[in-house]
Amino acid sequence: MEQAIDATLHFQAVITPRRALSAPAMRVLLGVISLLCAGSATLWAVVGAWPVGGFTGLELLLAAWLFRLHIRDGRASELVVLTDSSLRVIRTSPTGRRQELTLEPSWLHVRLTERPGRTPALLVEGGRQSVEIARALGDAEKRDLAQALDDALHRWRNPRFGR
Repeated sequence: MEQAIDATLHFQAVITPRRALSAPAMRVLLGVISLLCAGSATLWAVVGAWPVGGFTGLELLLAAWLFRLHIRDGRASELVVLTDSSLRVIRTSPTGRRQELTLEPSWLHVRLTERPGRTPALLVEGGRQSVEIARALGDAEKRDLAQALDDALHRWRNPRFGR
């Protein structure tokens, strides 16, 4: 059941995985790889090492499958929305399944947890709840989002009247 959206929107961020190539560009790249594999398999078949062609075909199938996974995973998204009454985190999986978490923003704070050798974890914490958001973002993007969300929560808690 869809909840009614509050009248005042204080913050909204749409988070999607970064993709280096679009789907059409990946198809072109896969076509080039196919041509190279066909040329390699033909060369080895002429030399007499025909079994190499089978392995080349398996490599091509593996590359196509990995490209397909990459394109599919690019359809995932995460929406972070701060309104008058809640902070909502709406995650959509690559298959279209939706998961929504609703947090009371009064006691929330934003924390970046450093993890050696990896991007930091961006956590929204309040009370007993702790939710990691923006897993798809890189280091700089997470830091920018953390600052923007922290600023929005501060403005939400400390409204200025009569500007």
